[in-house]
Amino acid sequence: MSPVAFSRHAAVAVVTIDNPPVNALGAAVRAGLVAAIAQANADAAIEAVVIAAAGKASIAGADIGEFGKPPVPPLLPDVLDAIERSAKPVVAAIQGAALGGGLEVALACHARVALPAAQLGLPEIRLGLIPGAGGTQRLPRLIGAAKAFAMMLSGDPVLAGRALEWGLLDEVVSSDLLATAIRVAQGLAAEGRRPVTSAAAERLTEADRSAFEAQAKEALRQAGEAPNVPALVEAVRNAFLLPFEQGLAAERALFLALLDDPRAKALRHVFFAERAIARVPGIGPAVTPRPVARAAVIGAGTMGGGIAMCFANAGIPVTLIETAQAPLDNGMNRIAAIYDISVQRGSLTPEARAARLALIKPAVGLAAAAQADIVVEAAFEEMGVKRQIFGELDAVAKPGAILASNTSYLDVPTIAAATKRPQDVLGMHFFSPANVMKLLEVVRPKGVADDAVATAVALGRRLGKVPVVVGNGFGFVGNRMLEQRTRAAERLLVAGALPYEVDRALVDFGFRMGPFAMADLAGNDIGWRSRKARGLKAAVADAICEAGWFGQKTGRGYYLYPQGARAGQRCPEVEALIQRISAEQGVTRRAFTQEEILARLLDPMVNEGARILEEGIAARPGDIDIVWINGYNWPAWRGGPMFWADGVGLGVIAKRLEAQAAESGDAALKPAPLLRRLAAEGKGFASLASGG
Repeated sequence: MSPVAFSRHAAVAVVTIDNPPVNALGAAVRAGLVAAIAQANADAAIEAVVIAAAGKASIAGADIGEFGKPPVPPLLPDVLDAIERSAKPVVAAIQGAALGGGLEVALACHARVALPAAQLGLPEIRLGLIPGAGGTQRLPRLIGAAKAFAMMLSGDPVLAGRALEWGLLDEVVSSDLLATAIRVAQGLAAEGRRPVTSAAAERLTEADRSAFEAQAKEALRQAGEAPNVPALVEAVRNAFLLPFEQGLAAERALFLALLDDPRAKALRHVFFAERAIARVPGIGPAVTPRPVARAAVIGAGTMGGGIAMCFANAGIPVTLIETAQAPLDNGMNRIAAIYDISVQRGSLTPEARAARLALIKPAVGLAAAAQADIVVEAAFEEMGVKRQIFGELDAVAKPGAILASNTSYLDVPTIAAATKRPQDVLGMHFFSPANVMKLLEVVRPKGVADDAVATAVALGRRLGKVPVVVGNGFGFVGNRMLEQRTRAAERLLVAGALPYEVDRALVDFGFRMGPFAMADLAGNDIGWRSRKARGLKAAVADAICEAGWFGQKTGRGYYLYPQGARAGQRCPEVEALIQRISAEQGVTRRAFTQEEILARLLDPMVNEGARILEEGIAARPGDIDIVWINGYNWPAWRGGPMFWADGVGLGVIAKRLEAQAAESGDAALKPAPLLRRLAAEGKGFASLASGG
């Protein structure tokens, strides 16, 4: 049976798409739409057409199953051309999500009506693409280029009320959608009108172009190497420069080029990996998250204050707890100052600032956590401190409350053992600054209840985070791999590279900062303290700290920061110190190419990622990629470390690791068994997602 049904309501043909679950625009739907429009135009008794959809969604976009496969005609531009050129007016009835190609179908219609809950959007930017069936040409002509560009750049849908205000919809009705669409279609037919979006140009004013160009300049500045942003800018600009048909052809050429661009392919990988993390192994839809109406955060330092802001920003009342009034006051003052900056920048109204601050209740003593549904501990990263807090919380927190540690490295079961409720204890590892960074590692130790994990994941999304469930183990996923990169960076210094060369290699790769500039920003003493606690040594890093050069806060670290400068300058003393350490270790220094530096930094990370997968700490290679993109600024257009490794070739990486292990004598650099196996079989990490 065709997923497109044709029926008659008096002189109006109603074309209904029924392609569950979201009425995706697969080949059969496209063919059905073309046939239905042709049938309506061939029937003298039909005066107008309504395109409707069954189910909750209108048309939620393309058929994901067709991605990467040869195109099957009719293509979507052909479908839209048939709709727009129909001799009889066509009206779109939109009851739910009209996204991507679904909105492009509506734009090709001659009028659009919707229910209040309808969502309209063009999210192709998130797939590394741009709209490819006229969206960049029709939407600017309908609502203006500035609004259209912002909508396509964010990928976020707008609700029907806003769409009506902008002119994207003709009517919004609370009920009788189909009857309204039929009435509008009959009205157009009676008037002999067929408003064609592509013919409208009154919105494309000089003022609109100036606003668009200002947006485009900022978008290009932030885009890095992501190819879809400049493509979107060019396509929308063509709405001003080219006749509609030429603009349509240019859009299609840009779209097809992005389909083959490796950077855009990486962005599509990220999109699907982010969808996959919602599927937590062993936790099905029958597991219901616990309700979270109130929260508490232990510790009012930088991290604890940021976590409290996350709750307040989401509208959740939160109690911020400290051991004494002075640190509590400092924490609240810090939070207020951050909100003040947002008000000054115009991203927050004074009223919203006051409302958010009112949701944060400061308190001294753990007894204040008694009514919280979830308690997040953000105290000092020391096991004894955390166990003491959790032992006291066990006696205070109400039954069923989730007790979460914001630990970056420590063993969660050991923390949980301080309580009599290990089923309620897990890790929620926020990233600094917590009120800004998107990543949330939800640490799932053995013995924790499934609904506790489901609650942490649901809460993470509610807080605007990207929650990735990881297993328990030192450093979990992100920091465990980061440690390998940190060790690799130290080895490079001793072998012959200088800090600026290592940092430049990663910045040119797409990171915002290199490891040494980042260490200076965070404070070199933090890593030094951690190494000493674990009995580890790093000759260069330790010597810098022993000299009191802790980074920006002391005016010097790996770099010099004269008079509080944010950008570091090369430090001759540090470079001489590095050369001296090389000589003391009997190392003959040599120069490294940027490609060699990258390989020595990134290959050990990939190797550790393979071990993480073997141990079940991460469920999928894509989970690791999402962790690194959202928590460590891995460039999204590179797809994440495991995706990048597949592009390089696991055989190449395994061979390079063998050479590094032989040169350094470090057995940890030998290829992990999983990496070795996949390389021998000529496979990539992507094969694991399909059972390979």
